[in-house]
Parts: sequence; structure tokens; C-alpha cells
Amino acid sequence: MPSLFRRREVVLPTVWGALLLSALVIAVATLTLRHLALYLAPNEPATTQDGGSARTLVVEGWLDEDALDGAVALISRGTYERILVSGGPIDGWRDERRFSTFAERAADYLRRHGVTAIPVVPVPAPASARDRSFLSAVLVRDWLRRHAADTHAIDLYSAGVHARRSRLVYRLAFGPEVGVGVFAATPRSYRLERWWSTSEGAKTTVGELLSLVWTKCCFWPGPPGSHEERWAVPKSPA
Repeated sequence: MPSLFRRREVVLPTVWGALLLSALVIAVATLTLRHLALYLAPNEPATTQDGGSARTLVVEGWLDEDALDGAVALISRGTYERILVSGGPIDGWRDERRFSTFAERAADYLRRHGVTAIPVVPVPAPASARDRSFLSAVLVRDWLRRHAADTHAIDLYSAGVHARRSRLVYRLAFGPEVGVGVFAATPRSYRLERWWSTSEGAKTTVGELLSLVWTKCCFWPGPPGSHEERWAVPKSPA
């Protein structure tokens, strides 16, 4: 009868070795966690293949006024040729608002606060209970293909620790042929360097980390133009 087991030598750390390994793991984990919010909130503008900068800035329209003020400052320092503002319907009392979408409201805010030298174009998205950021990215992509087909790079302006996930979503929508840079608005309720010291910072940072992991491993949009990609967009009449 053949043998079902065999003896092997297993190397295990000593007590001091185990303590050293534990200390190294704790140190690496601590360093990683300390810089987690900074990782999730990158400031990395896009560059074209010839070394140029993006000529289009996409601003997420649901940002608050402080973040939009940061967008105004960024636009004044940049060399953008157009500003696109994304965003879906505004939830709330209809008779208390002037605008039906975040895209239109934020575009108006940017114009009223000095962005008048270049076009500021709202690109509204339809109501959607899921994949809202991706749907907005798809509509921005489609707008650029219609009006600026030679676009090879864009920059995205998003909110703090949400920025890295937003850039990932836009990269999924645009594909590898378009470079996507990102700027992260500075949060006003906590410091990125000490995100764990407030409940708002901890909740937001951990939540965005989990959302980023889910997007990387579990979000698979359909091919460009497919129903899976544009499921919430009404079909144009034939």
C-alpha cells in the first residue's frame, strides 16, 4: 500500500524572530495607514505623449463651494482650453433650486467666480441609483468625441480621498488611449495627514478605500456604447 504521509522539515522563527517579524509588520502597516489618505487624494496632472499638458479639465459638479473655489484657483494657474462639469440630478425640493443638475449648478458657480475666459460646459447625467461616477465619465467621453475628437489627455478635479477612485472610473470609461490626470480638493473637515484623528476623516477615508478595492476587483463595465455601459441613458429617437 502506498504511503499517504511523509515527513518534511518546517522552519519556524524563534521567539525573538517572531517578535522582530511582528514589529516589522506593525511598522509597515502603521506607515501605510498614516499615508492612506494622501494615497487616495493624489495630485497628478496628465501629460500627452509629446510631453504636453491636458487642455480639458473635468470638474465633478457635486463638490461643495470650498472645493469649487479650489477649482477656480487651479483653472487660473493652468492652460486649459475648456472646462467640462459633470453631475446628475440634484435631490431636494424642486421649488427651492434654480438648477436641475449638479453639472449646471457648478458650471454657473465657476462662471460667477471668475472663469469667463474659456468655455465652461455642463455635461449633465441622467438619474441613476448606481455607477453614477462612471455614467458621468461616459457622457463626458462622448461629449469630447463629438466636440474635441483629438483629445489625448484630460485632468479631473475631484474631492479629497474620492479622487483616486474617480480617476480609475474615468480611465475605465476613456480607455488607454486617453491619459487621465487628477487633482484632489483639500477637505475642510479634517487633515489628510491626520485623517484618523476625526470621525469624518476616518469614515470617509476607510469608506473610499473599500470602494476603490471594490471598483478594482468587481466593477466591469460593458464595451463602449453598449447597453451595459449606458444603461441609464435614454435612447435617441430613430
